[in-house]
Amino acid sequence: MKVLATAIASLSLVVSLAVHAEQKPMPMPDDVRKVAPALEKYTQDRLLGEVWKRPGLSARDRSIVTLAALIARNQTIEMPYYLDRALDEGVEPREISEIVTHLAFYSGWSNAMAAAAVAKDVFARRGIGPDQLPQASPPLLPLDEAAEAQRAERVGQQFGRTAPGVVQYTTEILFRDLWLRPDLAPRDRSLVTVSALIAAGQVAQIPYHLGRAMDNGLSQAQAAEVLAHLAFYVGWPNVFSALPVAKDVFEKRAH
Repeated sequence: MKVLATAIASLSLVVSLAVHAEQKPMPMPDDVRKVAPALEKYTQDRLLGEVWKRPGLSARDRSIVTLAALIARNQTIEMPYYLDRALDEGVEPREISEIVTHLAFYSGWSNAMAAAAVAKDVFARRGIGPDQLPQASPPLLPLDEAAEAQRAERVGQQFGRTAPGVVQYTTEILFRDLWLRPDLAPRDRSLVTVSALIAAGQVAQIPYHLGRAMDNGLSQAQAAEVLAHLAFYVGWPNVFSALPVAKDVFEKRAH
């Protein structure tokens, strides 16, 4: 048994080293220039030099939006750079932890696990320990009982007979637990959700969550700037698919 355990441990080490050997760092400007000089110029001049400096959204918010998009699309190669940038722009480690956890439900468990693996190395390098992370089961924020009852009734009537398990977990886990975790402000949690939905092209879910984001304090001007920012990170087609939906939400709220 000891020999078998040693062999398994050795194999695990080999696999781990192979995985890390295959991982590539984020391309440096010189590397990009050797392949696509125009892309490197757009990156430096437009994306980093202009978009990130637009006044409609804080650098902290832009970091949250970008991380949500990368996690939603399972794009890990640039994640270390943007995790560092988020921490430098004031996003707390506990908030990054909550973003990863939140997106397990909105972008899938595997995407969140991949992001956690990247964040682990960034946290270790920066000396971020367990004392800076949220509790697994903290005291929850107060629940708006009336609003949640209306949401649960509406969803139950629509889908209770179609998929009772989905309806049950939506109420029990998402809206009576996940959304009430205190280490990510409701506005920021909404910002993460809306960004992930746009990144994934999930336009049918945007009206509810964009409305909720604005109820939680995201202004229309900020929401519009999220769209402009995401065009560079998730592509113009995904953003243009979201534009009619956002326009409809804005117009309905105006009336």
